[in-house]
Amino acid sequence: MRKIVHVDMDAFYASVEQRDNPSYRGKPLVVGGSPNQRGVVAAASYEARKFGIHSAMPSITAFVFDVAAGIAKCPGLIFVRPRFDVYREISTAIHAIFKRYTDLVEGVALDEAYLDVTENKQNIPYASTIAKHIKTAIFQETQLTATAGVSINKFLAKMASGQNKPNGLTVILPEDAIAFVEQLPIEKFHGIGEVTAAKMHSLGIHSGADLKGRTLSDLTHHFGKAGHYYYKIARAEDDRPVEANRVRKSIGAENSFAQDLSDVGQMLQELEQIAQIVEQRLEQHETRGRTLTLKVKFSDYQQLTRSKTMLAPISELSTIFEIAKALFESIDLENRSIRLLGIALSNLDNAKQTQVIQLPLFQNAGIIF
Repeated sequence: MRKIVHVDMDAFYASVEQRDNPSYRGKPLVVGGSPNQRGVVAAASYEARKFGIHSAMPSITAFVFDVAAGIAKCPGLIFVRPRFDVYREISTAIHAIFKRYTDLVEGVALDEAYLDVTENKQNIPYASTIAKHIKTAIFQETQLTATAGVSINKFLAKMASGQNKPNGLTVILPEDAIAFVEQLPIEKFHGIGEVTAAKMHSLGIHSGADLKGRTLSDLTHHFGKAGHYYYKIARAEDDRPVEANRVRKSIGAENSFAQDLSDVGQMLQELEQIAQIVEQRLEQHETRGRTLTLKVKFSDYQQLTRSKTMLAPISELSTIFEIAKALFESIDLENRSIRLLGIALSNLDNAKQTQVIQLPLFQNAGIIF
């Protein structure tokens, strides 16, 4: 039985800005592009999150002003441009702390990682003790807080870390795993977001217990390949290993829409927002890509992709959007509605990366999922 720790920094980018600028502390703050330039929120402080502001939200949505009421959605909201060089430096220091305990560290992003501490360098018997040591070291050395989850696999550790943020620590013991999953609302499952949860609700699936009651064939019929994943996590099963130092294959973002889009202009607006998120992620990881892939899923769940490979790698927003737009316009929509759009860059230039990981071709943008 494995011992897995999931560490998630608390509002990482925003917390770094508040740490480095005392005037930002205790105030609602967004790290991201300006609303005047159709920017995207990369991170939001907890003070801003109280107003429903979250990462990948268009900055103008976070800033929106109610003219009739004469109030802003979030009064006094501060916008700060990202400093990815600073975030990367701090992330490197945090990973050095992880390596004091294990070399099996799988970075999900600059602010998130899985650790397999089943066998650890300091021969500490309890994963919860290691998690406490890591949280303490992170705060002492960076003045930032982290939340940790501990359990027997990656899925449960991830779910545990989301139970008590910020600066929390939650342990899901092996004997409690099934009961924990059964009582969990379906929309709280990692990998099941708003759109998928709505479909599950329509099928009478509202909790982990409801999900567990469905057969594998039933889940694959309604959710395709993802049905296999849902079937296993409903039983608290996840055999994915913690994989360290794997080469990143692609970086991307996608958005599932709560309501299908039928207006081409709105589709292009959404595509531009997704392109901005991809640009942010490329900058975050200091990389570029040569092959751009556009993903489109229609209201009937039919899906298609279109790709274009450039002679030179790209990372600029204008180029990403221009190519994605051209690929999109090559598709015969036939008056069809769209439920999902995605953009990904592959054939990455990883020359500057010494410790990288594999990501799925498309990573959810976090706007609606």
